Amino acid sequence: MSGKTSRLILLYLFLCLSVCAVAGEKDSTDRKMIHMVGVDFRPAYTFPTNGFFKGVNAAQTPVRKTFSGHVKYGFKFSPDTYWGKIYPHAIQGIGVGYNTFFNSKEIGNPLAVYAFQTSRIMSITPRLSFDYEWNFGASFGWKKYDEETNPMNNVVGSKINAYINFGLLLNWQIDARTNLRAGVGVTHYSNGNTGYPNSGVNTIGGSIGLIRYFGSKEKFELHDKAYTSCRNRKTFDPYISYDLIVYGALKKKGVFPTESSAVLVPGSFAVGGLNFNPMYNFSHYFRAGLSLDAQYDESANIADHIANTISGPDAENIRFHRPPFKEQFAVGVSLRAEIVMPVFSINLGVGRNVVCKGADTDSFYQVVALKTDITRNLFLHVGYQLYKFKDPNNLMLGLGFRFNAKR
Repeated sequence: MSGKTSRLILLYLFLCLSVCAVAGEKDSTDRKMIHMVGVDFRPAYTFPTNGFFKGVNAAQTPVRKTFSGHVKYGFKFSPDTYWGKIYPHAIQGIGVGYNTFFNSKEIGNPLAVYAFQTSRIMSITPRLSFDYEWNFGASFGWKKYDEETNPMNNVVGSKINAYINFGLLLNWQIDARTNLRAGVGVTHYSNGNTGYPNSGVNTIGGSIGLIRYFGSKEKFELHDKAYTSCRNRKTFDPYISYDLIVYGALKKKGVFPTESSAVLVPGSFAVGGLNFNPMYNFSHYFRAGLSLDAQYDESANIADHIANTISGPDAENIRFHRPPFKEQFAVGVSLRAEIVMPVFSINLGVGRNVVCKGADTDSFYQVVALKTDITRNLFLHVGYQLYKFKDPNNLMLGLGFRFNAKR
């Protein structure tokens, strides 16, 4: 991940957490929130998606196991606030995780810093529930590919990589302030195509941990009365809102010249785009709709405009003619669904470019995005776009404005 991109992600993390904390204080009638600290331990299995993980490495040992330990701080809104009544179980905050793949010489022991949110999916008993949790942030300390010092690591191309985790958990309330949680989760590390190689690292494994609540003048109960008050809240009136998002990013590009091996093009390419997304708000928790998506990609279809007449161009001598604008610009339409929680919303989309030319843009695309509310109308947008359900394309770092936003 480029230095500029990693700094933007870090700025995003700390800005969104600061904003949501201030919002929580302003929304509380007693100016108190319920605070939480927690620890997790996560043993996991590394998917052998590359020969490096199968044992084609300097250690000549398969990389199968990984282990991480996490420390987290979070908060939820007090039961007497607007958000606390609607989302009584939602906790958001920041976490730090130490990861090892038991091959520190070639992979490193990355440290992840991330935002997280967890909440209840369903109650099983008064003291046992089925929950989810997501993490999103950046991981530092990777040993990246180097032709001389780390030539066999053809998986990781950046010292800093994005960190994404999603888990499903059983949450058991041991006492009024302490919960034991255990479950399974998947994790993905990637640099978002800002550096090569970028095969990505994917794991699946277990999780076990404790959380402890502090603060709030209200007495903690062994069963959560907020669940009942949530069901008694004011009836929701559906409405339509409109999200306008502007984003940009940098990306790397590899090309495959005829009768030649793959070439990583030197430098980075700019990407910029705009989404206009009308959404029907079905409830406090879910909205869906269509999105008109326009994107300019400076690297799109450059493989069709190689200027060199020599055979076998490499990164040192490859040259390009600039593609025409119509081959670098595309407009598509996507179906969008969004899970809505306090502060954060997760947006998923599947679309097809309808105004396009060239193999790089004439395809289906997929979007995963995290929106972080700054005000009722303004939000931060961090997303990732794939092509053809498998090919990483680019990050989407931007700002959005919501028209007709309502509580």
